[in-house]
Amino acid sequence: MMATCLAKGIMPGLLAAACLSNPAVAADDAALLSNTSHSLFVQPGSATRFAGKSTERVADRPRRANFTQESASPDARRVANWIVDSGDSHAMPFVIVDKVDAKVFVFDANGQLRGAAPALLGLARGDDTVPGIGDRPLASILPEERTTPAGRFVASLDRNVRGKEILWVDYDTAVSLHPVITSNPREQRAQRLATPTPLDNRISYGCINVPAKFFENVIHPAFAGSNGIVYVLPEIKSSRDVFGSYDVDAQARP
Repeated sequence: MMATCLAKGIMPGLLAAACLSNPAVAADDAALLSNTSHSLFVQPGSATRFAGKSTERVADRPRRANFTQESASPDARRVANWIVDSGDSHAMPFVIVDKVDAKVFVFDANGQLRGAAPALLGLARGDDTVPGIGDRPLASILPEERTTPAGRFVASLDRNVRGKEILWVDYDTAVSLHPVITSNPREQRAQRLATPTPLDNRISYGCINVPAKFFENVIHPAFAGSNGIVYVLPEIKSSRDVFGSYDVDAQARP
């Protein structure tokens, strides 16, 4: 979708000009980034896939995430508890994207919920992306290819060529988490976020859209000056298969 605008070594001004001349930039989900350098930990948007046995608990007494009074699916709770108990987020803030419920949860490094909000997600259901999709123009991406990939992603804040802040999720496939864009009234994105069910929340090319105030008041403070981890829950595979997670509550039972 945007690889032609991300060639290494292009000066920011030239990069912006090149990207803005690309018709793909007109799409809400392009979320094109300037090729700024990142000094934090690792490259943003790096995907890390589970390979091997489940992570073992690092302490005898199980630790759990604190959802306060926020409603969440059993799968979201299981994964959040595993993250906190295993230390999988490496003392960084983390986000859980529940695709089935179309909901985003943001936690601090200690597993304390900082906020939750509805989200718009990829039009197509599925946990994988088509190989090379990040190199293709948006117009060539078929509806059935517009998935939000499941997985564990190192994420950080950056700005697109219009100067708007986004959270890079998967750099290679051009997937980011950003404020909802309402420039196309026919898509009714703001209205979709406001409905009480997740049935109408599948519309994007793969990017994760959240309410603008939620991005400003929750996402930005959580990731300002720090990398974090975004866990996109699967909707076809199991969380254990994707993350190598375990059930903290089951292991805590005598």
